[in-house]
This record gives sequence, C-alpha cells and structure tokens, in this order.
Amino acid sequence: MSKVFVLDANKQPLPPVHPGRARVLLTQSKAAVFRRYPFTIILKSVPLSPEVHPLRLKIDPGSKTTGIALVNETTGAVVFAAELLHRAEAIKKALDQRRPFVEDADSAKPATESPGTPIGDGTKGGWLPLWKAEW
Repeated sequence: MSKVFVLDANKQPLPPVHPGRARVLLTQSKAAVFRRYPFTIILKSVPLSPEVHPLRLKIDPGSKTTGIALVNETTGAVVFAAELLHRAEAIKKALDQRRPFVEDADSAKPATESPGTPIGDGTKGGWLPLWKAEW
C-alpha cells in the first residue's frame, strides 16, 4: 500500500504516514494538502524531534513500462510505487494513422508547376511584373 508523504512547516521531509493518519491530520486542520500527485501533506507546525528514515529509489526499466518504487532502507517496506507508461507505441500509432493524409496532401501538388521552375517571368524584381511609368 502506498503511503502519504509528509512535510513539516519548513518544507522538510518527514517519514511517510498511512493514508488514514493523513486523513485524520487533514480533518483536524493540523495539515493541508501540499501536492495531489504524489499525494503530499504539509503540517502546520514543526515537530520537536523529527525522525527521518532513509529511503531508496528503485527503478525497473522495461520496454513498455518503467516501474518506480521508494523503499524504506531500515524496514524494507515499500513506501511508494508507480508505473511509468512509455509513449513510443502511442506516438507510432498516431503517426501511422496520420500517414495516409500526409501522402494524399503531398500528391495533390499542381501539375503545371515543376519544382525547379522560377515563379514569374524571370525578370529582376521577383514575381511582380515590371511597370513602366509614362510621363
């Protein structure tokens, strides 16, 4: 089961607590929600002697998902666990769905214009015709 991360009033980390304990702290107005994901609360007071246990981040890379876990080093208990879904397949699928439309747009170029032909009559000044003023 995931636990709730806790910060003191000075934004220093404290040991994670059970979600029920966090709910009690929130209903008694002793804490406020600091962040929704990962769910983190911030205490409204600073504890006298905070006891912090070291945590270890463990990562399990995979081809489609990556597993992420925070483990308490002293007890070995999992404090937080999450899966990170890779977007490679979703991006490839979206590009595959888009490909026919792009190919149709590329083939719809005007037949009268070839890629190497300059636009206009080729005179100096670009594509606008040269106007001669008669005074």
